[in-house]
Order: sequence, then C-alpha cells, then structure tokens
Amino acid sequence: MLKNSIRCYSTAKPQVGVLMLNLGGPENSAAVHPFLLRLFSDKDLIPLPFMQGGKYNFLPRFIAKRRTPKIIKQYNEIGGGSPIKMWTEEQGNAMVSRVAELCPEFEIKNYTGFRYAEPLTEDAMDQMEADGIQHCVAFTQYPQYSCSTTGSSFNGMYRHIIKRQKEGNPFKMTFSAIDRWATHPLLVKSFAELINKQLDAVDAKDRHKVVLLFSAHSLPMSVVNRGDPYPQEVGATVEHVMKALNYSNPYRLVWQSKVGPSAWLGPQTDDAIKGLIENGSKNLMMIPIAFTSDHIETLYEMDIEYGEEMRKEFPEANILRCESLNMHSTFVDCLSDLLADHLKSDGKTIQQMALRCPMCTNPTCGPMRGFFSSRTIPQHLSGCTSDDKESMKSFG
Repeated sequence: MLKNSIRCYSTAKPQVGVLMLNLGGPENSAAVHPFLLRLFSDKDLIPLPFMQGGKYNFLPRFIAKRRTPKIIKQYNEIGGGSPIKMWTEEQGNAMVSRVAELCPEFEIKNYTGFRYAEPLTEDAMDQMEADGIQHCVAFTQYPQYSCSTTGSSFNGMYRHIIKRQKEGNPFKMTFSAIDRWATHPLLVKSFAELINKQLDAVDAKDRHKVVLLFSAHSLPMSVVNRGDPYPQEVGATVEHVMKALNYSNPYRLVWQSKVGPSAWLGPQTDDAIKGLIENGSKNLMMIPIAFTSDHIETLYEMDIEYGEEMRKEFPEANILRCESLNMHSTFVDCLSDLLADHLKSDGKTIQQMALRCPMCTNPTCGPMRGFFSSRTIPQHLSGCTSDDKESMKSFG
C-alpha cells in the first residue's frame, strides 16, 4: 500500500501534528476515579437517565465513586494501570517515522489525545498550538465509527475550538480528520496474519474447528436504534477478515463490556463462549476486532474473565485469544498508509462523515460534522504528490 512513487516538492517545511484520538485509560490507581467520572459524564458515550440539560448531575458521580474500588482491583490484576498510552505513543512514533521517509518535506509530530484520561484531547490541542503546529490531523484510533467513540472525540474537539473562538483566542492551526477505516486492506491483513499465527499453534486436526469469536465493545440499544453506524462497520471488518482467511473457520460477531441494566448489543462475549461450549464447540478463539492495542478490555475482560475463569468452569475447552494489533508491523504500515494518503490528498473525509444518524438529537453533532466534513489540507501546506496519480484509498 505504501508507494515509493510518492515525492515531495514543497521547499517549505509545514508543521503537521497528528492527534491520535482514543478513549484512554488510567495509568495508576489515583487516575481511576477521574477517568470514570469523565467517562460516565459523557452523554455521547453512555446516555444515562436524568442527564439532559445543564451540568452533569449526581448519577455519574455516584456510579464513578461506586465502581472505582472494583476497577482499581481489575487494573491491579493487569499490572496497576492501562498500557494504552504507551501503545498509542509507540504506534504514533513508528507511524510518523515511516511517513517522514515518504514525505520529508513535512515536519510531522504525533500527539496523543484521550477522551477520559490524560493527556486529554483539549490539552493536546492547546499544546499543538503552542508548539507552532500549522495543521492538525485528527486521526481516530477507532477503526469503526461510532457516535459514542470517534463522534464523542470529535464533539470534544469541536466544542474546544468554539470555546477558544468565544474567548477571543481562536486556533491558528487548521484541521482535517481521518474519521474511519474499518475495511482498510492493511487493517484486514493485520488481523488475518495474527489470527493465522494463533491458529498455527493449534493441533492440525482441530485447526478448522476453532470458532472465531470477533469481540467488539458493545453499545446500548438506544444508541444503535438512533442509527449509529458502528454495528454495520464492525460487521464489515469481520467479513473482510473472513474473506482474507478464505472463510477457513466458523465465526461469530459478539459484544463485550456492557454496563448497567439497559439493553445492549448482544450476544455478550462471555455468554457466547458458554453457549458454544455447551453446544459442543470446544475450540474457541477471541479476536479483539475493534481495539487497536491492549488495554483493560483485552487484558482483563478477555484474558482473565473470559479466558482464565472460563477455562476453570470448562476445563475440556480450549479457549484462545488472538494477539492485539499493538506494534504488529503490518498494522503500523496501515496507520502510515492512512496518514500518507491523507497528507497527499485534499484531506477530506468520506461522505459518511457529513451524515447525522436518522434519530440524532445531539445539538453538537450537526455543526461538528459540518466542520470536519468540510475541512481540507490548505494548499500551501500540501507537499506531496504521486507520479502515477493513483490515490492510495482509505477504505471505511
């Protein structure tokens, strides 16, 4: 995908900042409560009752306080904190290094912007401006778009842009966005390679029997019923991966991390594992299809709750987990390809970005989509072109 035919012609050295957007995670016990409070206060992510209008009410504070001891215990079981910042920074450094080779005329620096943990997205934006960044590429690290994840991060960015304008201190840097990449060929190839690697460790006579369980973070049905594109885009990733595997194994798409009593997308991953084993499937592999690195959903939920604890309950079963993308070389190529393609194009999002969900009621969503879907890379900053004029397409 990365083409050696890309060349650069600008004599300037535009300062481009790549803001890698993700949910984030607490690095230590002291950071758990602030993380949970921000998370449960975000109406874009979890639409709790009684959160309409004004500042967040008592409910997010109550839930965060109640859940903090339990979540601290879970993080302690995976080393004391989330590794997502480490992985995001390492991925970003490797990506920028590869893209810099393709476009040496750009001065590119990666930044991390988390929604609920430090470094917060708004702080990262301010730091980029202070560092003299001329153009910010908002690069979501959620391959599949959801209003609860990428949408929430973009809403946060848009609110901060408007806030600085109202304060008389508008951003000088310009913005563009990479908003989704659910079926990018190198993402698909990355998953296929890691799945085959895990299958290679299975006895040859059982390899074709392994049920592939593609596990993604679930969503409340209230969000799904608004028309959120996430389930469709996760399903598209699964189908492309299975096609790359030549449909070698039986498979299902399952959902994890449900919170609270309301209805969420199902079946839940743990319920699916139990049901499949009880129905006679003894070889199972969990695949974190919507996560780009290890964090609590893989290291605790998958490895401990769905792995270690299920093996105790069903000792006759062989429950495996595919490695996360982390620093897999093909995945770094995927990130690099997406960024290089974005920088050498006009920087526009695909048409999906401008479309609101049919039942959307979020007052920020419309203006945010209008803002990011109309952004391009300013012509005076464009330093890359292609000899063969064939665009490296970002699928999604």
